[in-house]
Amino acid sequence: MSDDYKYKLDHFLFPLISNIAKPKILELGVQNGTSTHKFLEICNKNDGQLYSVDVDDCSNVSDNPRWTFMNSRDDNFTHIKKKIPPKLDIIYLDSLHEARHVNKIFYSYFELLNVGGYFFIDDISHLPYIKTEKRNNFYCEINNRETFNEILEIYNQNSDVFELNFSFKSSGLAIIKKTSNNSLRKNTRIQTREISLKNILRSIWKKLKED
Repeated sequence: MSDDYKYKLDHFLFPLISNIAKPKILELGVQNGTSTHKFLEICNKNDGQLYSVDVDDCSNVSDNPRWTFMNSRDDNFTHIKKKIPPKLDIIYLDSLHEARHVNKIFYSYFELLNVGGYFFIDDISHLPYIKTEKRNNFYCEINNRETFNEILEIYNQNSDVFELNFSFKSSGLAIIKKTSNNSLRKNTRIQTREISLKNILRSIWKKLKED
């Protein structure tokens, strides 16, 4: 795991949750356990419990009694919701980084968050993956960009339900803080004036001025 990834977690995620008492944490995506071990540190300090889900068998990542691992898809909602508390303080999504999947996961688990709780979504920045950057990767570029836009669309319909901030360190992180128990409204495409006649004329005018 890259140093940038660890820096992102240490500076933009864990400081926000390190003092939550008796935190109930749902981690979606384990891999080599970098975030898992960090979450468990907080659980050990603050008398918390961590519930992790991954399609791969990551059960050997830790033997901490504060950890429950589920070898499952994170959209196996019936199965997972039977094994986790009815209310959570933290949800961390780092599994399948595709906009439709992120949307499905967010709308299915957000209601479980306590007001004041955090929902973190990893890999929302396409910038490290464009052709001119060292991580040059078509899949990650397109999917991260689509995920970023999806989150903006959700927020645009639900700004009274949660606060939204971003870190663009490494592959990026969406930082969502629940502010209300109101039900989420479905996201819709944001209607911008980017391709309006007015903006086209504005662009032509700017070009003429530059020439």
